[in-house]
Amino acid sequence: MTILILGGTTEAAALARRLARSFPDLPALVSLAGRTSAPKPLALPTRTGGFGGIEGLAAFLSANSITAVIDATHPFADIMPFNAEAACRIAKKPLLALRRPPWTPVAGDNWIGVQDMAAAVTALGTQPRRVFLTIGRQELGAFAAAPQHSYLVRSIEPTGDVLPMPDVTLIQARGPFLVADEIALMRQKRIDLVVSKNSGGTQTEAKLAAARALGLAVVMVARPAKPDVPQAADIDQVIAWLSRHGLTPTERGV
Repeated sequence: MTILILGGTTEAAALARRLARSFPDLPALVSLAGRTSAPKPLALPTRTGGFGGIEGLAAFLSANSITAVIDATHPFADIMPFNAEAACRIAKKPLLALRRPPWTPVAGDNWIGVQDMAAAVTALGTQPRRVFLTIGRQELGAFAAAPQHSYLVRSIEPTGDVLPMPDVTLIQARGPFLVADEIALMRQKRIDLVVSKNSGGTQTEAKLAAARALGLAVVMVARPAKPDVPQAADIDQVIAWLSRHGLTPTERGV
């Protein structure tokens, strides 16, 4: 069997390592969207770029004898999960979504839940505030509608001129981050409020603990809708699913 992993996440990288280590003879490929210019090296062969929509992906699956597809895209990917579901249906390939659990508030959190970035902009209010945007670069442009605020932006990639306002500071950094460092950063920049996507995972979770410790509100943007497909919450569940679709269940070294 040949596995296609739709990747770009820490889960996709972890799955690639597991397959490469435990099933070294299993053909597998990781596909990246190409939004990050210098992605971390992966343990499996990698392709970068789009497929040409649903029909292009379906043709790729058939032409490359793909046996099963793992959708390990970002929790905020809103197109590829639906394209993958439709393409796998056309090509008659099994599909599994590897979806990390979302964050949930705990005692001491002050979350303002919103459905999208437009609502997040509105939640900032009209009075000038010092806002920490931890949403990546793709949707920064929405905050151009609220130029009265001062923005601290953290992104893996350069943001260009998507937020063309006078008071914007960019920090280029990749997680994971430490709680103590996040607290120090928010204090140094005198942050009033944090804006975050509910991505889940541990890579950037420290900002939530820091906001909690400092008594700051967090505008938390909900995840977009996903197609109704079989799901796994961790790598072991993925391996078990693959075994039901023909993968040798006994791992090397186990």
